[in-house]
Amino acid sequence: MELPALASGRILKRYKRFLADVELDGGELVVAHVPNTGRMTGCWAPGAAVQLSHSDNPRRKLAWTLERVDMGGGWVGVNTQRTNPVIEEALRQERIPGLEGYARIRREATPPLQGCRSRLDFFLQHGTGADAWVEVKNVTLLQGDCLSFPDAVSARGSRHLEDLGALVGDGCRGVILYALNRPEGCCFRPADDVDPEYGRLLRKVVEQGVEAIALRLHHTDNGIVSAEIVPVDLSVAG
Repeated sequence: MELPALASGRILKRYKRFLADVELDGGELVVAHVPNTGRMTGCWAPGAAVQLSHSDNPRRKLAWTLERVDMGGGWVGVNTQRTNPVIEEALRQERIPGLEGYARIRREATPPLQGCRSRLDFFLQHGTGADAWVEVKNVTLLQGDCLSFPDAVSARGSRHLEDLGALVGDGCRGVILYALNRPEGCCFRPADDVDPEYGRLLRKVVEQGVEAIALRLHHTDNGIVSAEIVPVDLSVAG
C-alpha cells in the first residue's frame, strides 16, 4: 500500500493522547494528529525521527498526521488506520499463507451468530474450505525479543477472541491476525504482564481451533507491505 507524500521531522512530545508536537526538518513547528488509541509504549521518545502526512482538507482541525516513528531499529507504524488496508491488499493478492483462495472478501462484517457481539475486520467466503472470520490487531509493543499485544488492558480484544471461538464452534474458521508493525522482534506472544486475561483467553480459543497468525508489515520508502509470517509463542512464562 502506497502512503501519501511524507515529510520528515523529530517528535518533541505526545500529549492529550491524540496530539504530538513535531519539528519538521526545515525547522517549522507543527501539531500533528496521532491516530492511535493505544499507549504507544516504546513507540516514541522526544527527539525520535518521524514521518508525517499532510492534508489540504479545510475541514480538518489538524493538517498533519503522524505516520511512523524510528526508535533506532527502523520505522514503527503508529497510524493504526493504515493497518487494515495493508491486510486487505495482502488478502486480495493472496500473500498471506493459509488465507489464499477466497473469492469474496468483505470488510467489517457482523457474524450472524447468536451471542456474537463484534463486528470483525474481514469475512472471507467461497474458498476451498470453510468461510473465515478474521480480526486484525496492530502490534507495536516490543518486549525483549518478541512483539506483544495488547499494550493496555483490552476488554474489546478479549471479546473478539470469545467471538472467534464461538464462530469456530459453529463450523467457521476463526483467525486472529497480529500485524507486527515494526521490524524488531523474532516472535509474537501475548502481553501477559499487561493483560493476563487476554493471554488466558488467547490460549483457550487457540485450543478450541482459532488460528493465531503473526504477520510482519514492512515499511518501504513510500509505503507499507505485508512480509513474512513470524512464529507465535503461546508458552506461559515461568
